[in-house]
Amino acid sequence: MNIQTISKNIFFAVIPITLSVTSCQPKFDDSDYSAYFQGEIVNPNSDYVLFCKDNEVLDTLYLDQHNKFSHKFDSLTPGMYIYRHRPEFQYVYLDKNDSLNLRLNTRDFDHSIIFSGRGAEKNNFLMALNMKNLVDENYKYENYDLEPGAFLRKLDSTHAARTTYYLRSKTLIGWSNDFDIYAKAKLDLHFFAQKEIYPLAHYIRTNQDIRQNLPEDYYSFRKKINFNEERLISYSSYTRYLSMMLNSVTNETEIDFDASRKFDKNIEKLNIVDTLIKNKKVKNAILDNIAFIYLLEDQNLNNNDKFLDRYFELSTDKSQHGEIIQIQEAVQNLKYEKRLPNVPLVNTDGIPVEVNNIIRKPTLMFVWTKNTLGHADGAHRRAMQLLDQNPDIQIISVCIDGEHTEWVKFVSKYKHANLIELRSTDFNQMKDKWIITKIQRSIVLNADGTIKNAFVNIFDRNIATTIKEKKED
Repeated sequence: MNIQTISKNIFFAVIPITLSVTSCQPKFDDSDYSAYFQGEIVNPNSDYVLFCKDNEVLDTLYLDQHNKFSHKFDSLTPGMYIYRHRPEFQYVYLDKNDSLNLRLNTRDFDHSIIFSGRGAEKNNFLMALNMKNLVDENYKYENYDLEPGAFLRKLDSTHAARTTYYLRSKTLIGWSNDFDIYAKAKLDLHFFAQKEIYPLAHYIRTNQDIRQNLPEDYYSFRKKINFNEERLISYSSYTRYLSMMLNSVTNETEIDFDASRKFDKNIEKLNIVDTLIKNKKVKNAILDNIAFIYLLEDQNLNNNDKFLDRYFELSTDKSQHGEIIQIQEAVQNLKYEKRLPNVPLVNTDGIPVEVNNIIRKPTLMFVWTKNTLGHADGAHRRAMQLLDQNPDIQIISVCIDGEHTEWVKFVSKYKHANLIELRSTDFNQMKDKWIITKIQRSIVLNADGTIKNAFVNIFDRNIATTIKEKKED
């Protein structure tokens, strides 16, 4: 989607703010916590929507013959909820007595979401803010090339303008203090995350280490963050920022991409969380996240055992320990010299393809989503560069979502004899069998189709060497 279309959606998403504040608001009994949630799913992927709180499914909302759903909650605690229409999800905030109507099109999921009805204004604000943040994705990588002064001026200027938008909307809508926790997190953490990433991203893109050139108060924004805010445990803006912050802290004294250091750095992350976060629920959630990501990156079995010993020592949520162990066991199914399990894939002609039948050379496979086209473009450009420099390899690009015609149009920009474009037609199968949990995931396969390394990144500096290393007999 182009920027003009996104901007148009932002404009229409904001309209309900000015319309609703002038209307008379009905009075309700203070003890009445009922709420309505209804909507229409255009081009549905299934016949239901899951309504969730954190990681728990509270209700299944089935679509009727017109692809609409409607549900009354007799008693619903005000707060942030999640609705899932797989493979995607988004947030919705419901106050008592809200009566929300949702409309979305799965072919343009986030960009198409519009709310109407009682409570729509605050939710449309969050979606409009989300769209503004997505527009930033088109420019953030080139911003990382800037020197510190220019980078900060540009970022802080945008942050200030968006803060003005937030304050104006807050005054017009008059939302609750509880909702403001989420609105402020969505606003600020988007910019704080870019500040965390900048020194490392600048080094990766320019080979210049600018950490010594940063202002003395560069990281002062961290003082504004409540690292013990329990309500944000399942809010992606918060958990994503904490992950980036921990990566930043472990690289502040030494930028190091040595794979052998992953164990040390992740142990350091566990220890930082133990010191930094006092709230047990928040601490356990972040420890779980670190363990989850680590097990998908470091496949040294001896290191894994040592890492889990420290994780179990710090985590007090025993209910999650079994899930972490299950993840470790699932990872073993993608061990060295096994083959990738078959998952439903199609080529640009819509013809089903079995991935193990198309491996002819040492191969790199990367995945991407239509929701982060900045990453998709960057990964494709990196793929073209690798193929130009290494004609004896092939690269397979796999889109995990999206509509077929839209996907074919996007990938038509990237042409190379050794670049194969595929699309997943069942992301849940691929997610479970290939353990696709983050979009920066790539897999290296030997020329005979066996797995060399199932957990790499296409942007790794030494990825070409990893692909071309001879298979040991």
